[in-house]
Amino acid sequence: MPGTDPGDVGAMGYTHTPVMVAEAVSFLDPKPGEVIVDATIGAGGHSKAILEHLGPQGLLIGIDRDPVMVELAVNRLRQSGISESRFQILVANFSDIDREITRLKITKIDGVFFDCGIASTQLDDPERGFSFTKDGPLDCRFDQRGPITAETLVNTLSAEELERFFREYGEERWAAQIARRITQERKKMRIMRTGQLAEIVKAAIHRARWPRHHHPATRVFQSLRIAVNNELEMLKQGIIQVLPLLKQGARAVVLTYHSLEDRIVKQQFATAARQCQCPPLQLRCTCGGKARLRILTPKPVTPSQDEIAGNPRARSAKLRAIERVAD
Repeated sequence: MPGTDPGDVGAMGYTHTPVMVAEAVSFLDPKPGEVIVDATIGAGGHSKAILEHLGPQGLLIGIDRDPVMVELAVNRLRQSGISESRFQILVANFSDIDREITRLKITKIDGVFFDCGIASTQLDDPERGFSFTKDGPLDCRFDQRGPITAETLVNTLSAEELERFFREYGEERWAAQIARRITQERKKMRIMRTGQLAEIVKAAIHRARWPRHHHPATRVFQSLRIAVNNELEMLKQGIIQVLPLLKQGARAVVLTYHSLEDRIVKQQFATAARQCQCPPLQLRCTCGGKARLRILTPKPVTPSQDEIAGNPRARSAKLRAIERVAD
């Protein structure tokens, strides 16, 4: 059926399985001739499904801060037989959506999709340093031109700063113990490898206290990735900037994978859908009190059990959607 993608092997040899494709396309509701933005194109799985609905006159604008993923997405769409006149793929942060759309001389769009997850192609490449399952350099950058790596943070931040990152970005129960252990171990030897850090985290937590359903280092690596790439602020700014670009009837759809991301989306959508848009400290409403956006998902949509069984990385996904109902 249109909008589904069982996963395939891209031009670079990576296997990619996009999450909740049918649900994302259904809420986005793309139509022939429209302009849709995929703000986190990744390997292009969702974009491919969206393009099936846009027809030859439609345009998909893809954005990703990772040049490797942009190349992969372009090659994937080409191999699918999609004309390059139907899409434009840009290397940029999704917090720069308004600037990139303006640069293309487009004033309004018919929909936008955000997939906040890390692509399997990034996670499975040990040289990118996102995962503790395969040893590699401690990197975690989406854009490898950036100056700050996870190695930089782990070896230069104080124990207090590391603890704050692990607690706020990873919701890590043992943040203090892990931070102390890291600062002790780096005095002996610089921490440069993912496997090295994973072993330090394991040693910092008593074996009986290890999480039952995931690796002890999962939340530490999540927090480092968020910090290195400033992910939460980028997401917040991306939503703030893109909602005014939506035409009447256009929708924004966001897929998140942990509670910190979902909380930001929920809060930003709630703010955008308020009837009164006046500044919070203003005593009297002067905007007319008319809501311009309507939340389509009072509760987030989650993947089916069948999808989770086939793609375990989908298990934490949550989808939220909002629609512009008035200018």
